[in-house]
Amino acid sequence: MTSDDPHVPGSVNLRDTGGLPAGRGTTRSGVLFRSGNLAQLHDDGVAALGRLGIRTIVDLRADDEVAHAPSRVGSLGVTTAHVPLFLGSVTSFFTQDMSLSDMYRSLAEESGEQIVTAIRAILGDPPALVHCTVGKDRTGVTVAIALAAAGVDREAIIADYARTEGLLPEWRNRDIVARLKQRHPEAVHLEELATRSPAPVMRAFLDDLDERYGSVAGFLVAHGLGEDEVRRLREVLVEEARGASEKDLASNDSG
Repeated sequence: MTSDDPHVPGSVNLRDTGGLPAGRGTTRSGVLFRSGNLAQLHDDGVAALGRLGIRTIVDLRADDEVAHAPSRVGSLGVTTAHVPLFLGSVTSFFTQDMSLSDMYRSLAEESGEQIVTAIRAILGDPPALVHCTVGKDRTGVTVAIALAAAGVDREAIIADYARTEGLLPEWRNRDIVARLKQRHPEAVHLEELATRSPAPVMRAFLDDLDERYGSVAGFLVAHGLGEDEVRRLREVLVEEARGASEKDLASNDSG
């Protein structure tokens, strides 16, 4: 966490995606936030979250995760869009010993329509907060796709994703890795899946979407997002510099 990150007691990995370069513009502050779950908020945390002005929360967790760790934001009166991204059990990735790269490709292939639904929720009534359990994978993929489709500079997206690894508490990492190793002693990718957010993984993921769909925006359009909604995404997330040309704006999503 840096001094620029919002301080919300009880939250984990919470940050604003504002201030990222986007061609000749920058992402707006106070419009799109990302975090881990909101189950540990107490009154001071709820009050701090309320001061951020968030109107929509996009919860990407599965039903059993929500039931096990419900968000403590009821007093805020925000709208929550529940959009589960994993079509199977979260534990299945550990059982299959899937690599992080393979997990992200699986998310794109199997949950493209859900990612579109999540992005529509961001557009519906911002400011919005997107979260999953720790804000690493489902949140990382969804936010990266939203930012890339809005024309945010590719390396800035990757750097924002990679920040997560340094924001997860060490005690949490030790505990979850120890528990997972008891259940899956032969797993090779376990620690990466549970605790890492390597820049090369996100770079390869976005490059793969470019290769298969022409652009990250093309991935969203292929899964149901309208061209007008793609334009709206940039309008919502990016503050343009004066004099920015159409050509400047159109060139950014290609990375």
